[in-house]
Amino acid sequence: MTTMTNKYKPYLLAETNWKEVREIEYELAVLPWGATEAHNFHLPYATDNYQVEYVAEQAAAHAWEAGAKVVLLPCVPFGVNTGQLSVDLCINMRPATQLAVLYDVVDVLNRQGVDKLIILNGHGGNDFKTMIRELSMTFPNVFIAWVNWYRVADWNLYFDEPGDHAGEMETSSMMHIRPDLVRPLVEAGPGEAKTFRLDGFKEGWAVSQRDWHRVTTDTGVGNPAKATAEKGKLYLDDTVEKLAKFFVDLAKSTKENLYE
Repeated sequence: MTTMTNKYKPYLLAETNWKEVREIEYELAVLPWGATEAHNFHLPYATDNYQVEYVAEQAAAHAWEAGAKVVLLPCVPFGVNTGQLSVDLCINMRPATQLAVLYDVVDVLNRQGVDKLIILNGHGGNDFKTMIRELSMTFPNVFIAWVNWYRVADWNLYFDEPGDHAGEMETSSMMHIRPDLVRPLVEAGPGEAKTFRLDGFKEGWAVSQRDWHRVTTDTGVGNPAKATAEKGKLYLDDTVEKLAKFFVDLAKSTKENLYE
């Protein structure tokens, strides 16, 4: 899959204008949502934002070419980081604040007849399921879906040790998206992380947030040593292809034909 370079980007709200927007009947809005947090010693704080914006724009471009009237909204750059409050300048946004932001966005979409929204998430600490349930009561005409971009394609097809924070997957992805912001891997920490001691957490039937300063010393969870830009490109291409198809399919769907 090639990277889209078209100058005309009516699907990218931040770069288009009202002269064009007012002539388009958008079928689907996509809201990228990231975070601002430390990613080991070698990746930037905005890693989650760069990644989710990249896959969102590439997928929206391909979906537009396939005939879907998709509009990509600007990325929300702050996520839930309550477990990382002790890490310098990890910016936390409370779930209640996220819900308030979502309410206002969905209110505008509802008023203007855009009846489908995808929250495209780029941060593991964000959880929108209950928010979607609550919004559906106030805005029953707007169908809202939540997609974690990093779960669209299978990590294990591309990486030896994907990791879940600043590991091989995220490092490889950033080597492809913004290589200028990736520091040499010799500067990265090993991403060694402690896990919960109790069986309930280990087996997955008990859930809590991780206390980051007790879990990892370099803020990473996963070893980035085997990361390459080539791995990142293959993984991202697979993700974009599947995501673009989902955009098209949802844009062309109605509530009546979503089920089989």
